[in-house]
Amino acid sequence: MKVSEIKKNIEKILDNNKAKNIASINLKNKSYIADYMIIASGTSSRHLQALSEILVMELKKIGLDNCKIEGKDSSDWKLVDTQDIIVHIFHPEKREFYDLEKMWSEEIPKEKASI
Repeated sequence: MKVSEIKKNIEKILDNNKAKNIASINLKNKSYIADYMIIASGTSSRHLQALSEILVMELKKIGLDNCKIEGKDSSDWKLVDTQDIIVHIFHPEKREFYDLEKMWSEEIPKEKASI
């Protein structure tokens, strides 16, 4: 499955499960850690946990078996690593504090892209 199709599936899963303010950032020419970063907000710590677990479960159904959840003990942030796409699910206040959209919005020359 192409990365762009996986990205669309992730966005759809998050939207179907009431994630808020879903944003996708293209990381090509910015970093080698992934092709995309998707950022979304949940409404409570339970919603964050549910979103991350549902996402991993649904991605397994389409053949992505190596997805991992980071931040299982955190009540305000979860990360789902799908290898090609990193998904951050934040409580709105933490999302605003870290402001990953701003951090990753600048164009970085390819020779300065970090690992």
